[in-house]
Amino acid sequence: MSKSAKRELEVVRTTRITPHMQRITLGGEKLADFPADQESAYIKLIFPRGEAERPLMRTYTIRHQRALEIDVDFALHEHMGPASEWAVNVKPGDRILVGGPGAKKLIQPQADWFLLAGDMTALPAISVNLATLPDDARGHAVIEIAHPEDKQPLVHPENLQLHWVINPQPDPTGSPLLDKVKSLPWPNGQPAVWAACEFGSMRALRRWFKQVHEVPKSHLYVSSYWKIGQTEDGHKLAKQQDAMAIEELVARKLD
Repeated sequence: MSKSAKRELEVVRTTRITPHMQRITLGGEKLADFPADQESAYIKLIFPRGEAERPLMRTYTIRHQRALEIDVDFALHEHMGPASEWAVNVKPGDRILVGGPGAKKLIQPQADWFLLAGDMTALPAISVNLATLPDDARGHAVIEIAHPEDKQPLVHPENLQLHWVINPQPDPTGSPLLDKVKSLPWPNGQPAVWAACEFGSMRALRRWFKQVHEVPKSHLYVSSYWKIGQTEDGHKLAKQQDAMAIEELVARKLD
């Protein structure tokens, strides 16, 4: 993402979608040259600090895009970070520096059936993925939410079933999300899998998809969006260490 991609946007609206999801609509003339068709792409919200400190950057997904407007949904955890604190306190007319957009990560469309899984941080991206699937797509979407009232009406193919997992306290083992995924039938044919969630859940799901079902890399996207007890910088470091560990494991197998 280049420095030239940064632009100052204005808060147009702020809406509490569900008890644990805040939607901020950003707009302004600086969106005039924003690329089209960027729903599910990521942006960087940039929060200035003191003169001697680097600004904080937080990554979020574009949920909706309209002419001169984008919607960004914020999952609200019990212990809120600077981005979610900003989201619940910001007012229309306030401004923020935004970088991006970055690349979209969509599910592989060439498959016999589809499986999507994630928590509330991934709900915006899951929502876009579901809406882009063909009408005859079949499969499952498993979504972990904090409260029954956090369910959202989602556009999805008729033969793709939604499963809501209620879990008010995130589990570092990833059990609630994984247990539901493991309980689902695994049809014949080539699946396409897309999953994004907390770091511990990501590792548990990745192990299940790769070791138990051997989903090929071409049809598997698994990512963590956050880590319990860590800032985004701490989470980024954990992801780097995890990637290095995987590379070392692969190298050993090739020796």
